[in-house]
Amino acid sequence: MLPEAIEAMTEQLGRVGNASSLHAAGRQVRRVVEEARETIADALGARPSEVVFTSGGTEADNLAVKGLYWARAPRARLLISSIEHHATLDPAHWLADGQGARVELLEVDELGRVHPDTLRAAIEADPGGVAMVSVMWANNEVGTVQPVHALAAVAHEHGIPFHSDAVQAVGQLPVSFADSGADALTVTGHKIGGPMGVGALLLARGLTPVSVQHGGGQERDVRSGTLDAPAIAGLAAAVRVAVKEQEEQGRRLTTLRDELIQRVRQAVPGVVLNGDPVDRLPGNAHFSFPGCEGDALLMLLDAKGVECSTGSACSAGVAQPSHVLLAMGAEAAAARGSLRFTLGHTSTRDDVDRLIEVLPAVVERARRAGLS
Repeated sequence: MLPEAIEAMTEQLGRVGNASSLHAAGRQVRRVVEEARETIADALGARPSEVVFTSGGTEADNLAVKGLYWARAPRARLLISSIEHHATLDPAHWLADGQGARVELLEVDELGRVHPDTLRAAIEADPGGVAMVSVMWANNEVGTVQPVHALAAVAHEHGIPFHSDAVQAVGQLPVSFADSGADALTVTGHKIGGPMGVGALLLARGLTPVSVQHGGGQERDVRSGTLDAPAIAGLAAAVRVAVKEQEEQGRRLTTLRDELIQRVRQAVPGVVLNGDPVDRLPGNAHFSFPGCEGDALLMLLDAKGVECSTGSACSAGVAQPSHVLLAMGAEAAAARGSLRFTLGHTSTRDDVDRLIEVLPAVVERARRAGLS
């Protein structure tokens, strides 16, 4: 976590009061929450009234997908990119299983990008039947950045709300809710040096999804639940710092990432870089290692003190090929033998040096294990 987020949370943890209460302690907490709302809105190009606090990215995605679908019934079509995080894909498929939705996955090219013409063709097959469109701002596995502005424009040509999961983008790329054209935007704390378990759905005024959970109606009657003021304060501090330092950190991480990619290619013959080689997240490097199983590589590297991922941490431990790589046209073996290396605000060249020091031997051992 960023020191500023820890400081903001620590200050609030020593206080009592419910932001929904009218007494003095409650009003004090409400002031903290509303100041956090204003901070996040200012940093992300939104109005304070458009910031709906949630328990994280998964809840925000569920609220966007389910809530917009229910609000626009009987429209049944959900147009979702084929490389979305499961926090978007799974609620869409849940709606298809029992709520009458028709989920249609938008194809991506070999770099993992949804083309605006692909979206336009899908919409025009039955424009009146589309409930919503969801395409993430940047992919969590391969790092490819989507043409969000162009995709939102296509959706709006047909009067269809557009949602984007921007969990990976905030703090790594310039993100403005107003300029993006998106109607709903997902943000979470732990990807930007904030606390886990808190996030937000930026929701355009005039757009009212049906509530997923009901109770006190604390957030625009869209999301009920007692607000976690310490976590919200930490989220606001993290957003403020991450956005303020985004340009400088982006340059630093891009340089470090490009060095990592170059040195991995030199150290491991035959390695394949996945995703767009240029238009990708500054801190993302995703490779396929032919002849290896990703889980074996991950555990061998972990034993050497290098922590990486075979894909989304939310699906870790499940031995199956990455749905993202399969959608990009990769064969199942290549999809299973892939790793994501992520750089952040604490990463240094020493981390890259350590990876390169241990990676060749680890890959060789994993390949031997795969052949045995």
